[in-house]
Amino acid sequence: MAETRHALTLRARAAHVVATVLAGRALDAALDEDRAQHGRHGLVEELVIGTVRHTPRLLAAATPLLKRPFRKADQDLQALILIGLYQARFMATPTPVAVSEAVAATEALGKPWAKAVVNAVLRAAAKGDASARDDLNHPEWLVARLKAAWPDAWRSILAANDERAPLTLRVDTKRIARTEYLQRLASAGVSAHAHPLVGTAVVLDHGTQVPGLPGFGEGLVSVQDAAAQLAAPLLAAGAGDAVLDACAAPGGKTGHIAQSAPEAHVTAVDNDPARVARLRQTVERLGCGARIRVLTQDLVSDTLADLFQRILIDAPCSATGVIRRHPDIKLHRRASDLPPLRLAQARLLDRLWQNLTPGGTMVYATCSVLPEENEDQILEFLERTPDAREEPWSFGAGRCGRAGWQFLPGEAGMDGFYYARLVRRP
Repeated sequence: MAETRHALTLRARAAHVVATVLAGRALDAALDEDRAQHGRHGLVEELVIGTVRHTPRLLAAATPLLKRPFRKADQDLQALILIGLYQARFMATPTPVAVSEAVAATEALGKPWAKAVVNAVLRAAAKGDASARDDLNHPEWLVARLKAAWPDAWRSILAANDERAPLTLRVDTKRIARTEYLQRLASAGVSAHAHPLVGTAVVLDHGTQVPGLPGFGEGLVSVQDAAAQLAAPLLAAGAGDAVLDACAAPGGKTGHIAQSAPEAHVTAVDNDPARVARLRQTVERLGCGARIRVLTQDLVSDTLADLFQRILIDAPCSATGVIRRHPDIKLHRRASDLPPLRLAQARLLDRLWQNLTPGGTMVYATCSVLPEENEDQILEFLERTPDAREEPWSFGAGRCGRAGWQFLPGEAGMDGFYYARLVRRP
């Protein structure tokens, strides 16, 4: 009986987290709060992340069956229904079991009066069409933009967005060879393989608790998607270079730059004090905090007096390339977000170009798959900036557009990313 009550409490926990995400909170922040209060639990994480990943199609199945919408104070009940439907459709839980667990979990939520409605809606929804059309699991505005931008790939993008993202590590190959680190993982019973295209990347075959990974606490490895690991090599900082990492938090790329070029002078800037705190923690764990100047500053509106030979702009963007890693983007991102993001990107390009020395290199990066944030943005910048030229590059995956290089979600197992490398004419 105690075990049963515990299982129902876990479902109530998951329902609370999903409800806060439906109300507009970021999934990562909602999960972090739950972990801080109750500790990490695999079932809670599976129910929450999986339900959020499939929320649009689950809502489409369940909402029409409600006689009236739940009150704001009862959004946890709506979340409980979505969780039950997720279990039935995507976790291979027998429908009667998924329904009974959701109904019983109303007790753990302190709302036993809702048993009848949860039971009725879930049973009816589970009998409905369970087809998983990916375009029904994304906002209409995003589907339309993807169709226009990627007529030959939009379906594969949507399908990749609904997959689980792999857990990829970046190995500090200055301190340990990738082959040696793979051996350390194997000795610890962790199955993994080398990424075929990115020489610093290791992909875990199964999820695991990151802090317990060999060498993590020593800074030998960081969690970083393989596509994100290309930023530092593209920047190609050398000994003595002054390097600026703009929009640097949480610090993965900053640490990679500092580890790759230990004699460079790295300045890392972010505008959010809380994110700057995470940035400091990251670079301290990697063992390079003493060599990095960290600033809290809004570079969209403020200026820096310093000059740099290398500048990385990891620009604020729609994050439409990392939906499989952050599925709440489908719920929270709006088409109306794009104009202010584009303006911020353009301002960063224009302002920071003045901080780049003649002959210097700037790398512009986003985790977006939308051309208006990527190649369109760079083409417009090149048109209005006479002393800028693009320095083309190529890779064994992705595609070259009119400017820069675009990775789509799932290509070579990587996230959706865009890079353009720009050089200031002497």
